[in-house]
Amino acid sequence: MRLCVCLVLLSFTLCASADMLAGGRFVWDAVGGAWDMFRAYRDMREANYIGADKYFHARGNYDAARRGPGGAWAARVISDARESWQGDASGRGAADTLADQEANAWGRSGGDPNRYRPAGLPSKY
Repeated sequence: MRLCVCLVLLSFTLCASADMLAGGRFVWDAVGGAWDMFRAYRDMREANYIGADKYFHARGNYDAARRGPGGAWAARVISDARESWQGDASGRGAADTLADQEANAWGRSGGDPNRYRPAGLPSKY
């Protein structure tokens, strides 16, 4: 919840210094990008498929970044915050965090998320 509030406040700050139409579009893209990230996370939890983590990271970032600069910004902020928290709390280590960030960057740059898709993952995802 705090992350959403921070996103909204930062978006308002950016809008105040930019053209209102462009700023509004940025905010709209950022909200949509946050939704894309949530949807990928929800699908990952639902699939509960071993080895699919990187695919869902790449897919969420890919979908968000396709919305435009606001979506790419939201994907970067959410991914960095999640990896920072997960790196501290999960105990998985730096190697896992680095691999997750690689998948995040791949998706944000427009790379095909299927690069990380594990064999056998249901086609629903």
